[in-house]
Amino acid sequence: MTDIDRTRIVPTVLIADDDPDLVSLIALRLTKAGYTVLTATDGEEALKMAEEFLPDLAVLDVMMPKLTGLDVTRRLREKPETQHILVMLISAGFQHNEIWGLPAGADDYVKKPFGPQELPNRVQAVLAR
Repeated sequence: MTDIDRTRIVPTVLIADDDPDLVSLIALRLTKAGYTVLTATDGEEALKMAEEFLPDLAVLDVMMPKLTGLDVTRRLREKPETQHILVMLISAGFQHNEIWGLPAGADDYVKKPFGPQELPNRVQAVLAR
């Protein structure tokens, strides 16, 4: 029997929100949970980063400057190169965003405010699917 080299693949998560404090907090939590983290401050930057780095998951605020999280989700789903990227939308709890987000192609939805461990747990669950 031969030993198999089991190299751990670290998932990459893109976080996009126009609140720098929230981005820092989420990035810290996800980095501590073992993920590689990319950050963006608006939807346009998030889309460019997603196209360039092809993260495993994009965590997108629904309401961002330039492009909303819904816009970014739709654009990711339109292109064969990016349609595999999982998307989690976060928002201040407006129910209509959840209703619109999932049909736009989001894989999950989290309402703000969320507990310190809720988002890392949800990220892990989405990536495990």
